[in-house]
Amino acid sequence: MKSNKAILANPIHLLAFGFGAGLSPKAPGTMGTVVAVLIYLVLPSMPPTIYVGLILLSFVFGIWICGKTAEDLGVHDHGGIVWDEFVGYWVTMFMAPSGLFWVLLGFVLFRLLDIFKPWPIKWADKELAGGLGIMLDDVLAGIMAALCMKALVVLTG
Repeated sequence: MKSNKAILANPIHLLAFGFGAGLSPKAPGTMGTVVAVLIYLVLPSMPPTIYVGLILLSFVFGIWICGKTAEDLGVHDHGGIVWDEFVGYWVTMFMAPSGLFWVLLGFVLFRLLDIFKPWPIKWADKELAGGLGIMLDDVLAGIMAALCMKALVVLTG
């Protein structure tokens, strides 16, 4: 396995490892999601079509960078690869209400679903290989977290 310095020196690995967040010795996925939250908070408000376009581009790009990094490291879905957490969290926050409560709720819901992996998240994680497998389970967790938030909005609305 490559050293942390070698991982950070490779631009593809640097992105896959969430600008270094994935190198955290404890809970790299959670640390990657923290970075995703910070990026989300500084993104300008944008129309839903632009936001979806950015998510799709990040997803397709993520399939490549995560797959390439996993291949280079010789480990399928290395725990330090957190670009998938970025995209999964951004999916969670698609059209979420504004406010810190929703940002934090999205974080908690996404992390719980990503950690416990109910069906179909677990299926994607186990059955799909390469970059697509790395990315898709987090996108599914993001979709499920977003649906939970939408349900809460409807129930409390």
